[in-house]
Amino acid sequence: MPEAGAPEPIARLVQEFSKLPGIGPKSAQRLAYHVLRASEDDARALARALTDVKEHVVLCDTCFNITVHNPCAFCDDEQRDRSLVCVVEQPLDVLVVERTGGYRGLYHVLHGSLNPIDGVGPEQLRVQELLRRVEAGGVVEVIMATNPSLEGEATSMYLQRLLQPLGVKVTRLARGLPSGADLEYMDDLTLSRALEGRQEL
Repeated sequence: MPEAGAPEPIARLVQEFSKLPGIGPKSAQRLAYHVLRASEDDARALARALTDVKEHVVLCDTCFNITVHNPCAFCDDEQRDRSLVCVVEQPLDVLVVERTGGYRGLYHVLHGSLNPIDGVGPEQLRVQELLRRVEAGGVVEVIMATNPSLEGEATSMYLQRLLQPLGVKVTRLARGLPSGADLEYMDDLTLSRALEGRQEL
Protein backbone atom coordinates (compact mmCIF):
# COMPACT_ATOMS: atom_id res chain seq x y z
CA MET A 1 0.00 0.00 0.00
CA PRO A 2 1.72 3.23 -1.13
CA GLU A 3 2.23 5.87 1.53
CA ALA A 4 -0.43 8.59 1.13
CA GLY A 5 0.97 11.95 0.06
CA ALA A 6 4.58 10.76 -0.33
CA PRO A 7 6.38 11.12 -3.68
CA GLU A 8 6.28 7.86 -5.63
CA PRO A 9 10.00 6.94 -5.17
CA ILE A 10 9.69 7.37 -1.37
CA ALA A 11 6.44 5.39 -1.26
CA ARG A 12 8.09 2.60 -3.25
CA LEU A 13 11.12 2.57 -0.92
CA VAL A 14 8.83 2.40 2.15
CA GLN A 15 6.98 -0.47 0.52
CA GLU A 16 10.24 -2.37 -0.16
CA PHE A 17 11.58 -1.82 3.38
CA SER A 18 8.28 -3.06 4.85
CA LYS A 19 8.87 -6.44 3.15
CA LEU A 20 11.90 -7.05 5.40
CA PRO A 21 11.33 -9.32 8.43
CA GLY A 22 10.63 -7.41 11.62
CA ILE A 23 10.11 -4.11 9.81
CA GLY A 24 6.64 -2.65 10.26
CA PRO A 25 5.17 0.36 8.43
CA LYS A 26 6.60 2.94 10.87
CA SER A 27 10.11 1.43 10.79
CA ALA A 28 9.93 1.26 6.98
CA GLN A 29 9.07 4.97 6.89
CA ARG A 30 11.97 5.84 9.21
CA LEU A 31 14.41 3.83 7.08
CA ALA A 32 13.18 5.40 3.84
CA TYR A 33 13.47 8.95 5.19
CA HIS A 34 16.89 8.12 6.64
CA VAL A 35 18.06 7.09 3.17
CA LEU A 36 16.58 10.32 1.78
CA ARG A 37 18.59 12.40 4.30
CA ALA A 38 21.80 10.38 3.79
CA SER A 39 24.53 11.61 1.48
CA GLU A 40 24.48 10.42 -2.10
CA ASP A 41 27.67 8.41 -1.42
CA ASP A 42 26.04 6.61 1.54
CA ALA A 43 22.89 5.86 -0.47
CA ARG A 44 24.95 4.49 -3.37
CA ALA A 45 27.05 2.39 -0.96
CA LEU A 46 23.86 0.84 0.44
CA ALA A 47 22.58 0.10 -3.07
CA ARG A 48 25.96 -1.44 -4.03
CA ALA A 49 26.01 -3.60 -0.88
CA LEU A 50 22.54 -4.94 -1.67
CA THR A 51 23.51 -5.67 -5.27
CA ASP A 52 26.83 -7.30 -4.27
CA VAL A 53 25.06 -9.67 -1.87
CA LYS A 54 22.79 -10.91 -4.64
CA GLU A 55 25.57 -11.11 -7.25
CA HIS A 56 28.42 -12.64 -5.24
CA VAL A 57 27.00 -14.67 -2.33
CA VAL A 58 26.23 -18.31 -3.19
CA LEU A 59 25.44 -21.48 -1.28
CA CYS A 60 28.23 -23.95 -0.57
CA ASP A 61 27.66 -27.13 -2.62
CA THR A 62 28.46 -29.29 0.43
CA CYS A 63 26.92 -27.70 3.53
CA PHE A 64 24.64 -25.02 1.96
CA ASN A 65 26.05 -22.25 4.12
CA ILE A 66 26.36 -18.85 2.44
CA THR A 67 29.77 -18.09 0.96
CA VAL A 68 31.59 -16.17 -1.75
CA HIS A 69 33.91 -19.13 -2.44
CA ASN A 70 32.72 -22.65 -3.17
CA PRO A 71 33.30 -24.78 -1.12
CA CYS A 72 32.93 -22.51 1.92
CA ALA A 73 35.77 -21.85 4.39
CA PHE A 74 34.45 -24.48 6.84
CA CYS A 75 34.18 -27.29 4.29
CA ASP A 76 37.56 -26.32 2.81
CA ASP A 77 39.36 -26.36 6.20
CA GLU A 78 41.28 -29.65 6.53
CA GLN A 79 41.80 -28.99 10.26
CA ARG A 80 38.08 -29.41 11.03
CA ASP A 81 36.71 -32.73 12.30
CA ARG A 82 34.95 -34.27 9.31
CA SER A 83 33.31 -36.97 11.41
CA LEU A 84 31.03 -34.35 13.06
CA VAL A 85 28.21 -32.52 11.27
CA CYS A 86 26.19 -29.86 13.10
CA VAL A 87 22.74 -29.33 11.55
CA VAL A 88 21.35 -25.79 11.84
CA GLU A 89 18.30 -24.06 10.44
CA GLN A 90 19.86 -20.89 9.00
CA PRO A 91 23.31 -19.58 7.94
CA LEU A 92 23.21 -17.10 10.84
CA ASP A 93 23.15 -20.08 13.25
CA VAL A 94 26.57 -21.18 11.94
CA LEU A 95 28.07 -17.88 13.07
CA VAL A 96 26.43 -18.25 16.49
CA VAL A 97 27.86 -21.76 17.02
CA GLU A 98 31.29 -20.65 15.76
CA ARG A 99 31.35 -17.77 18.25
CA THR A 100 31.45 -20.27 21.13
CA GLY A 101 34.87 -21.49 19.97
CA GLY A 102 33.90 -24.96 21.22
CA TYR A 103 33.02 -26.69 17.96
CA ARG A 104 35.50 -27.80 15.30
CA GLY A 105 33.36 -30.01 13.08
CA LEU A 106 31.45 -29.30 9.87
CA TYR A 107 27.95 -27.88 9.31
CA HIS A 108 24.80 -28.55 7.34
CA VAL A 109 22.33 -25.69 6.83
CA LEU A 110 18.71 -26.73 6.25
CA HIS A 111 17.44 -23.23 5.32
CA GLY A 112 14.39 -23.50 7.53
CA SER A 113 12.45 -25.93 9.66
CA LEU A 114 9.41 -28.11 9.11
CA ASN A 115 6.29 -25.97 9.26
CA PRO A 116 3.29 -27.51 7.46
CA ILE A 117 1.08 -24.48 8.26
CA ASP A 118 3.45 -22.26 6.22
CA GLY A 119 3.85 -24.93 3.55
CA VAL A 120 7.41 -25.90 4.54
CA GLY A 121 7.90 -29.64 4.18
CA PRO A 122 11.05 -31.78 3.84
CA GLU A 123 11.16 -30.96 0.11
CA GLN A 124 11.79 -27.27 0.86
CA LEU A 125 14.72 -28.07 3.18
CA ARG A 126 18.19 -29.52 2.47
CA VAL A 127 17.22 -32.92 3.94
CA GLN A 128 18.16 -35.19 1.01
CA GLU A 129 21.55 -33.50 0.74
CA LEU A 130 22.20 -34.27 4.44
CA LEU A 131 21.27 -37.92 3.96
CA ARG A 132 23.60 -38.16 0.95
CA ARG A 133 26.48 -36.70 3.00
CA VAL A 134 25.98 -39.29 5.72
CA GLU A 135 25.55 -42.14 3.23
CA ALA A 136 28.83 -41.15 1.54
CA GLY A 137 30.63 -42.22 4.73
CA GLY A 138 33.01 -40.61 7.19
CA VAL A 139 30.32 -38.96 9.35
CA VAL A 140 30.16 -40.52 12.82
CA GLU A 141 27.90 -38.04 14.63
CA VAL A 142 25.18 -35.62 13.52
CA ILE A 143 24.43 -32.89 16.07
CA MET A 144 20.92 -31.45 15.88
CA ALA A 145 21.23 -27.71 16.60
CA THR A 146 17.79 -26.70 15.40
CA ASN A 147 15.99 -24.05 17.44
CA PRO A 148 14.24 -25.23 20.63
CA SER A 149 10.83 -24.34 19.16
CA LEU A 150 7.96 -26.59 18.11
CA GLU A 151 9.17 -26.46 14.49
CA GLY A 152 12.81 -27.01 15.44
CA GLU A 153 11.93 -30.01 17.62
CA ALA A 154 9.74 -31.52 14.89
CA THR A 155 12.57 -31.07 12.36
CA SER A 156 15.07 -32.67 14.73
CA MET A 157 12.86 -35.70 15.39
CA TYR A 158 12.10 -36.11 11.68
CA LEU A 159 15.80 -36.09 10.80
CA GLN A 160 16.60 -38.49 13.64
CA ARG A 161 14.18 -41.05 12.20
CA LEU A 162 15.86 -40.76 8.79
CA LEU A 163 19.44 -40.82 10.08
CA GLN A 164 19.37 -43.61 12.67
CA PRO A 165 19.01 -46.45 10.10
CA LEU A 166 22.22 -45.13 8.48
CA GLY A 167 24.23 -46.14 11.56
CA VAL A 168 25.23 -42.63 12.58
CA LYS A 169 25.05 -41.29 16.15
CA VAL A 170 22.40 -38.55 16.39
CA THR A 171 22.67 -36.05 19.26
CA ARG A 172 20.75 -32.92 20.25
CA LEU A 173 22.01 -29.81 21.98
CA ALA A 174 21.52 -30.11 25.75
CA ARG A 175 18.35 -28.67 27.24
CA GLY A 176 20.08 -25.62 28.71
CA LEU A 177 18.53 -23.61 25.89
CA PRO A 178 15.30 -21.79 26.76
CA SER A 179 12.25 -23.14 24.96
CA GLY A 180 10.93 -20.99 22.12
CA ALA A 181 14.14 -18.93 21.74
CA ASP A 182 16.26 -18.68 18.56
CA LEU A 183 19.95 -19.62 18.48
CA GLU A 184 20.97 -16.17 17.25
CA TYR A 185 19.85 -14.68 20.60
CA MET A 186 21.72 -17.17 22.82
CA ASP A 187 24.68 -16.01 24.85
CA ASP A 188 28.00 -17.75 24.11
CA LEU A 189 28.28 -19.54 27.47
CA THR A 190 24.79 -21.05 27.31
CA LEU A 191 25.34 -22.29 23.78
CA SER A 192 28.82 -23.58 24.57
CA ARG A 193 27.50 -25.59 27.52
CA ALA A 194 24.63 -26.89 25.43
CA LEU A 195 27.11 -28.14 22.83
CA GLU A 196 29.26 -29.83 25.47
CA GLY A 197 26.23 -31.45 27.14
CA ARG A 198 24.56 -32.73 23.99
CA GLN A 199 22.75 -36.05 24.33
CA GLU A 200 22.05 -38.93 22.02
CA LEU A 201 18.48 -39.01 20.70
